[in-house]
Amino acid sequence: MAIFGAIADDFTGATDLAGLLARSGAKVSLRIGVPESGESDAPFEVIALKIRTEPVAEAVSEALSALDWLKGTGAERFFWKYCSTFDSTPQGNIGPVAEALMAALGAEQTVYCPAFPENGRSVFMGNLFVGQQPLAESPMKDHPLTPMRDSNLMRLLAPQVTREVGLVDRLTVARGAAALAEALAKAPPHVVVDAVADADLQVIASAGRDMALMTGGSALAMPLPALYREAGLLDDSAREARVPQVGPGAVVLSGSCSAMTRAQVAAYGGPAFKLDPLGLAKEGNGAASEWLAGQDMGAAPILYATAEPDEVRRAQGELGTARAGAVVEEALAALAVQAREQGARRIVVAGGETSGAVTKALGVTRLDVGREIAPGVPWCGCVSGGQEIALALKSGNFGAETFFADALGMLP
Repeated sequence: MAIFGAIADDFTGATDLAGLLARSGAKVSLRIGVPESGESDAPFEVIALKIRTEPVAEAVSEALSALDWLKGTGAERFFWKYCSTFDSTPQGNIGPVAEALMAALGAEQTVYCPAFPENGRSVFMGNLFVGQQPLAESPMKDHPLTPMRDSNLMRLLAPQVTREVGLVDRLTVARGAAALAEALAKAPPHVVVDAVADADLQVIASAGRDMALMTGGSALAMPLPALYREAGLLDDSAREARVPQVGPGAVVLSGSCSAMTRAQVAAYGGPAFKLDPLGLAKEGNGAASEWLAGQDMGAAPILYATAEPDEVRRAQGELGTARAGAVVEEALAALAVQAREQGARRIVVAGGETSGAVTKALGVTRLDVGREIAPGVPWCGCVSGGQEIALALKSGNFGAETFFADALGMLP
């Protein structure tokens, strides 16, 4: 039976959260989409949705369905996980989903904290930073689907919600959990909370651990297993799942165009094929499929649509933003299935939208979370097409430049 249920707005965000929770040693179950039925055998349940860029009504509906399933597992504490760069759509569905979950749970207040200091995300005086850069001056300003042109979380959140938004700043957080709890008692329903270090996240989690709903990036949830153990809610009976031993065949699939993923693709030494959205729209993925058919899966080939911002804008200008992304996702999803049939049992995917398309095509509905490759990116075990496979779903900006080789080299 679960004690904690989380809803994530995309697939890489879900694996990010699940990986950090699994550091505690507790068993973490990651569901792909809302399960139709079934019980939980893990204290921590994470549901991966594909609603980061969905219209508000659809995002709210799916999130509420996920909440209903999680409540059925016995969970009493819930977490709404969104990207550590606080992006969704121009209208924004982070706030509407939070308000819908609050209403369903009878929660009068929740906190917002997308900070992930280990990966260079921090919040100071309500402004989100990527490394030393304000969000709106970072590479996220050129994200192909969700460009971020404002760094202030209160300004971003206020138009998305119907109730007041406030801030508890770092000066208060630095005074500890009791001071933060006192500040929260006087704060409005939607509270942005500063965090610039892991110690700040510990304080926020301690002050908010009894909230019906917390919201934020994955790192905010990381202290919760230890806090639940202290409270007697979690024992050591369920240990972390291990990724199954699988064959050496591997493939890397990259749809992300983030700055870090571009560096990771450039650094990777395996056989490579670049996908062009304009070519895919006109001719389909036949050339890529033919190339892949001639590859040895033991050499871990990479197929990628990762490109510089000017190339992305050019494709979006001709095809439209939605179509440019869709043709890439459809192609990489089909190529993932082909690679599995050719013997790939280790599959690395870069990009949240791409990860959603690939997992759906592979028919994956549940993953058991194993060792982290990099902060927020674990290897997961699952079954696809009757085969046990190891799957890594990477958010675009996560990992070092050597991530792909590091990931493949980690498994026995």
